[in-house]
Amino acid sequence: MIARDIEKMVAVGLVWGATNALIRRGALIWDQRSSKISSSSSSSPPNLRQRLISSVKDLLALLLFWQYSVPFLLNLSASATFFALLSDAPISLAVPVTNATTFAATAVFGMLLGENTRIGFALLGTGFIVAGIWLCIS
Repeated sequence: MIARDIEKMVAVGLVWGATNALIRRGALIWDQRSSKISSSSSSSPPNLRQRLISSVKDLLALLLFWQYSVPFLLNLSASATFFALLSDAPISLAVPVTNATTFAATAVFGMLLGENTRIGFALLGTGFIVAGIWLCIS
């Protein structure tokens, strides 16, 4: 039973890590796109109501931007799975395993997506994470 829980914890960590990198990429694409749009429009300074309406519109547009919203929804579903895991697994094992896996997966998926990363340090850190997880579960 613990082995199956650990597999689920690692899976949640992998999904969190992959979606963290994808959410970051989606946010960067969104920022580039929205800066092009906002730089072309200039008007008088908006009042509080206009800023609030603009913020809500921006939030809704971001949530409809699939490069951001799809990884975000996958990340949220992994969070729900993690909370379901906490009902069966000891928290002293669940938190370190999922967080360490998330950290390593974020580094690896970030490298795969072409982010500027110090590859040697990232791989060394990922190796330490794998060793730490192994120590936790053995």
